[in-house]
Amino acid sequence: MILDNISILTFKNIRDERLALEAGINCFVGDNGAGKTNILDAVHYLSFAKSMHTLTDRQSVMHGEEAFMIEGSFRRDDNRHEQVVCAYSSRGGKVLKRNGKEYDKLSEHVGAFPIVVVSPADSALISDSAEERRRYFNRLISQIDKQYMAALIRYNAALMERNKLLKTSPSEEMLLIYDAMLSAAADIIYRRRNEIVDTIRPLVEQYYALLSEERESVGMEYRSELSNATLDELLLASRQKDFVNEHTTCGIHRDDIVLSIGDYPLRKYGSQGQQKSFLIALKLAEYTLLAEYLDEKPVLLLDDLFDKLDMRRVAQLLRLVDGDKFGQILITDCNKHRLQRTLSEAGATYRLFNIAEGKSL
Repeated sequence: MILDNISILTFKNIRDERLALEAGINCFVGDNGAGKTNILDAVHYLSFAKSMHTLTDRQSVMHGEEAFMIEGSFRRDDNRHEQVVCAYSSRGGKVLKRNGKEYDKLSEHVGAFPIVVVSPADSALISDSAEERRRYFNRLISQIDKQYMAALIRYNAALMERNKLLKTSPSEEMLLIYDAMLSAAADIIYRRRNEIVDTIRPLVEQYYALLSEERESVGMEYRSELSNATLDELLLASRQKDFVNEHTTCGIHRDDIVLSIGDYPLRKYGSQGQQKSFLIALKLAEYTLLAEYLDEKPVLLLDDLFDKLDMRRVAQLLRLVDGDKFGQILITDCNKHRLQRTLSEAGATYRLFNIAEGKSL
């Protein structure tokens, strides 16, 4: 899939910008705060109808304005052309349109225009709680499996109601109803997470070996309480504990994906460069998985490319993605000469955009 053109109006520090992009590598260079990452975030809005950062729609509107609009022209791998518009106003809220038709539910758009983002914020997948890793895999699987996304929505809704009930005076009859709802959804979620982790693990290992030139080995393990018992059994066993704590203390909302390097926890024993290499390997594995399931090459966004990576690993990454297996790539960096030199060493062809104060010069 190729994003041929993007139009951005009053989005963050970008007042009015229209960019025609190449099918291959597109580089956005400029000082910190120039607006390079904001361009990638606009692309993220076209794919997910939300920011790739923890920002509300209102916070993405240019200061002093009331609305923003982002419009993109996509060309699919089978050469079909599609138009996506994502707009937000403080009065009317958010609107997402595909080929002129507004979606009834924003969730219907998930997976239709796939992108993969590599950014400094990915470090949260290693350093933060299991919730971050669950959120990552939930988003990944939801793009390729609508049944999973529906089960996740049902599970979270039932979990919220069950937790409310535990804070009041829960009856056994009502708890059994919510237990049945949770168990039915959890079975789907657990099986799919297990399958995807088993599928993506060898891809992560393969990409990490290429990035590190096989200097280290990495691993990934899915851990869930459902590995040893059904959720029905777990909920029954934890009933008194749930009463005391006034919330549901077991279930797939407590799952984790454990990341390792050389059989040791990656968070404790991996250097910054090793952790970043792992994250890039994970995102390239995600790319491969999405391309296979969706039969469409995602757009790859590489934000702040040199963050915590040495020149050799960056060059190796660029050699990896500058092939037929990958499609369109958008890169940001604050050092134009360093990026150009590394791209040249990798033998890559590219288009360069100089960004300053939200404008392409």
